[in-house]
Amino acid sequence: MGVAGTLEYISDLITSSHKHNGNKYKQLQTVDLKVRMDCDGCELKVKKALSSLSGVKKVEINRKQQKVTVSGYIEAKKVLKKAKSTGKKSEIWPYVPYNLVAHPYNAQAYDKKAPPGYVRKIETTAGVVRSYEEEEVSYSYVTLFSDDNPNACSIM
Repeated sequence: MGVAGTLEYISDLITSSHKHNGNKYKQLQTVDLKVRMDCDGCELKVKKALSSLSGVKKVEINRKQQKVTVSGYIEAKKVLKKAKSTGKKSEIWPYVPYNLVAHPYNAQAYDKKAPPGYVRKIETTAGVVRSYEEEEVSYSYVTLFSDDNPNACSIM
């Protein structure tokens, strides 16, 4: 095993994630869920069910936000399926911090049920184009009355 083989072996060790169930590789990931919980019993039931999944390292529950965070060598679909099996209304966490959204009070993003400081996650591809055009338009207004622009308005 030459230098190239040794480097390849070390590279494989570093880049490979936790080996689980034979030759399947699963990466350590965190899954956030929105689960409807009303009492301590609901919280305990959800925590016990999600902790029983293989590969789960940590389960954190924030009942006030109705948020469950599961960390481990898991798949999001399996975690969601297990949460739904408890009989609780469950979905993948649909919210992002409001400062990450271009227009947080847009009808699609704003949600009265969202925790404080969060809005619903929406596709931003159209918003990026619009915000770029808005920046371009605002830049043209700034240069319209600039002293550096020889074609600027000379009303003043």
